[in-house]
Amino acid sequence: MAYKSILAVVTTADLDRSALEGAIALTQAQDGHLEILALGIDHSTPGYYYAGTNALIEQATLERAREEAAEIEAAVRERLKGRQCRWASDSALAQIGTIQTLVGNRSRFCDLVVLPKPYGEDRGVAEEAVLEAALFAGNVPVLVLPEGTVLKRPEKVVLAWNQSAEALDAIRAALPLLQQASQANIVIIDPPRHGPDRSDPGGMLSQMLSRHGVRAEISVIAGTMPRTADVLARHCDDQQADLLVMGAYGHSRFREAIMGGATRDMLEAAKIPVFMSH
Repeated sequence: MAYKSILAVVTTADLDRSALEGAIALTQAQDGHLEILALGIDHSTPGYYYAGTNALIEQATLERAREEAAEIEAAVRERLKGRQCRWASDSALAQIGTIQTLVGNRSRFCDLVVLPKPYGEDRGVAEEAVLEAALFAGNVPVLVLPEGTVLKRPEKVVLAWNQSAEALDAIRAALPLLQQASQANIVIIDPPRHGPDRSDPGGMLSQMLSRHGVRAEISVIAGTMPRTADVLARHCDDQQADLLVMGAYGHSRFREAIMGGATRDMLEAAKIPVFMSH
């Protein structure tokens, strides 16, 4: 079991700020095929322009986005020249409001999407929109890599378990990585006293994983900090984990899907790769 079709969406010609190197390394480790989408973003909001100027400004911003996409793809092709990796690249341009459809359609037939961390210095709404599109419109698992991080094969993985369908989907989707890891740690924060597995928190999940050859231990910890994301981040640090697997939670509001507070908090706090599925 492996990820044979991996997608990387690149929105900047500064490839060191993208997750391209991480996507290449993982594709090589999985003996898969890497699809690269060089995405130029038109950040204009035509509704705010004065009457009579819309067409000219829209044309200018579209041309700039088209040039940006071509520049990104050229940088990608140069970076991959001579690399031992099966790959293909394509370029496209989109406005923020159309990223959901474009990236969702590109990602839905992939096994995994590899993206950079969407929050932090020099990050904007485009990176978050791409992540949301892959998770919610493409319905595909996403590996989020902090800048400069490469993950070929995880050694120790933390699994955030709260009995939700999203968490279980993420763990199932991460099985190819979990089977390669030396150890997995199932972490449960403040389990409910009247939950279905109250007598053995995480026991059934551990049993399922063991049948797939995954060695898993269970940690039941208290939520001693205001944000669950901070508790998880501290636990990952204590465990010296190099990967966190968790469910992605979102809800409809202004766009098709907006990252829920817990999901956003975790991505902001994470110092290690985060594997997510919705």
